[in-house]
Amino acid sequence: MTKPLTVMFSAGEASGDQHAANLFLELKKQVPDIQALGMGSSKMAAAGVDVRYDSSAIAVIGVVEVLKHYAEIRRVLAFMQRLVAEERPDLLVCVDYKEFNYKLAKFAKQQGVKVLFYVSPQVWAWRAGRVKQYGKAIDMMAVIFPFETAYYEAENVPVRYVGHPSVDKVHPQYAKAEALQLFGLDGQRPVVGLFPGSRANEIKRLLPVMLAAAVQVQQRLPAVQFVLPQASSIPDALLAAYLPEALPIKVVKNQPYEVMQCCDAVMTTSGTATLEIALFTVPMVITYKLSLLTYWLGRLLVKTPFIGLPNIVAGKLVVKELIQHEATADNLAAEMLRILTDDAYAQTMRAELVQVKQALGQGGASKNMADLVVAMLRCPLASASLSQRASLNQ
Repeated sequence: MTKPLTVMFSAGEASGDQHAANLFLELKKQVPDIQALGMGSSKMAAAGVDVRYDSSAIAVIGVVEVLKHYAEIRRVLAFMQRLVAEERPDLLVCVDYKEFNYKLAKFAKQQGVKVLFYVSPQVWAWRAGRVKQYGKAIDMMAVIFPFETAYYEAENVPVRYVGHPSVDKVHPQYAKAEALQLFGLDGQRPVVGLFPGSRANEIKRLLPVMLAAAVQVQQRLPAVQFVLPQASSIPDALLAAYLPEALPIKVVKNQPYEVMQCCDAVMTTSGTATLEIALFTVPMVITYKLSLLTYWLGRLLVKTPFIGLPNIVAGKLVVKELIQHEATADNLAAEMLRILTDDAYAQTMRAELVQVKQALGQGGASKNMADLVVAMLRCPLASASLSQRASLNQ
């Protein structure tokens, strides 16, 4: 009997787990008997991937955090390398998780396994010289921002723009009026969203600052309402340890898009959530704090003037960024109050977020990725020919 086609996935964070799951669901529509295994978490498992290692244990960010988990990360890399050598998949799909997946991709290529890298390292922000290194370790780079293709084309690295996955994901189940009613929010009063992140260290560093800012906003605008979407990766006990009884906050589990559309303004950590909020054209302020070591290394290495994805896509400062020492309750509160009380300011921000939304295209990333995987599986030269084809969504 002919052996079924096998894809191996390597996803090290919650977003990568979701991207890989969506890709595999689309892939099965085209190749129903295809098999998949690898590293990921609950979303991939639910989609039918044979998850050999649950990556939630190593979903960390920052130099200090990575060092703390270094022994486990190194052990898992060795495990995944063995898996590549033993299973010899028809294609390895590395999803984000840059440094780990670069090493895994390099090993796979040495083993004669084709490699597709999904979600480009941010070479436009730092270490642009790594484009050549990635080119030697992969057969195809699938990028999610249209401007990223130029970096790879300049070095003759096969590249394909597939669209941003968030464009497909950001579809709330309920209309805004229904969501407001569901959450017990008054549509006639302002709603401020607190988006402290999906990692424990983000909650610890940023939620107390956001809450202190919320107190200041409530003092100035007593009618304001607060809502906080709780990520599935954040335990109830961790969140409860920070929420003050004196400040009414509606906590909503696992419905981030319903929450986003209800908001008039948002305080959010830097990350994919900023782009998702932008897709709803909701005015926001972006904030982030890292360990001092990680922050100063970033200052030395990062070349882009922005860290917020809406600003990076726009190529200019659309929403304010309050990073590290600027991430104070006073600064966050001041920006929230300006958005809520200065109509012209808020409307200008919304208009520029509409342009960000338009720049991201019409979506279809998972379907486009599935098409790309099928082409690479069926044609050894597909990765080379695809780099010459026109980018999708244009």
